[in-house]
Amino acid sequence: MDATTIKPSPTLSLPWKTRILLSIITTVSDAAVRKNGTINRRLLNFLDFRAPATPNSAKSVTSHDITLDKTRNLWFRVFIPTKHANEPLPVIMFFHGGGFVFLSPDVLAYDAVCRRFARTVPAIVVSVNYRLAPEHKYPAQHDDCFDVLKFLDDDLDMSKSMLPKNADLSRVFVVGDSAGGNLAHHVAYRACGFDFKRLKVAGVVAIQPFFGGEERTDSETRLEGTPIVSVKRTDWTWKAFLPQGEGFNRDHPIVNVSGPNAMDISKIDFPPTMVVVAGFDALHDWQKRYYEWLKKSGKEAYLFEYPNMCHAFYIFPELPEAGQLIGQVSEFIRKR
Repeated sequence: MDATTIKPSPTLSLPWKTRILLSIITTVSDAAVRKNGTINRRLLNFLDFRAPATPNSAKSVTSHDITLDKTRNLWFRVFIPTKHANEPLPVIMFFHGGGFVFLSPDVLAYDAVCRRFARTVPAIVVSVNYRLAPEHKYPAQHDDCFDVLKFLDDDLDMSKSMLPKNADLSRVFVVGDSAGGNLAHHVAYRACGFDFKRLKVAGVVAIQPFFGGEERTDSETRLEGTPIVSVKRTDWTWKAFLPQGEGFNRDHPIVNVSGPNAMDISKIDFPPTMVVVAGFDALHDWQKRYYEWLKKSGKEAYLFEYPNMCHAFYIFPELPEAGQLIGQVSEFIRKR
């Protein structure tokens, strides 16, 4: 009788250093959120390690900050690779994660990620600081990100944004992880209906995008206790993010992008999209549904799966999978 080969189940493959960091991040974040829907930002300062802009080259990348609107603390950091000054480069508009509640472009991890994108792709990276919930409810975050896109289009001589002359705004890629992946999709959707002078969104990269719904998916139940994401945390975050009022629940299309109230994208020129999912991310099923919805809508979409990884794995440079993902994003952008 032939022996049956049983394929081993994937396991979460993280070194102890990464596990300890994830545990610290989770513990402090949980302690900072309050039952009344507010957040203790003073406590978050314990994890608030910031990286200054570097007008002089650091690891072959310079960076500078541009303020667009002081009244809403809307600014962005520009990353410029120094070894490609004489060739046209695509522009990555990057939206950081953090559940619409945490983090910013100058946090050490996101500063480092954007430098890697700028150097590896190579590309000009514009990383946006948008307003955070619960102090600012939806649509503040999405409006801020789209306003930066319009600002770049209006800045014809690039003097205000200080983008280099080799920045090719006909090849803009909206890229984000977690909440930033949600922003990337919705900013691209809004861009499809806007008459830009010269800017064109050429692609979307949604890295473990933060989507959800009223339903409890298998991955949300099965992966309870895995790092960063849990049902309790996402429920709190959506409540902090959404305004009160009729229709503002987890099946709102800003949350459940492919759900019962989904917008019809079948008749619009939605750009090619790269979707990244991880096997130990409780949001896995929502992200897979997003990819499948794009395909059913007749859109060009590509799925990249990391079965042994958890949410936000790619911001940890010690993981080989982080470098692999940066390479796959680079290839996706170059092929466009």
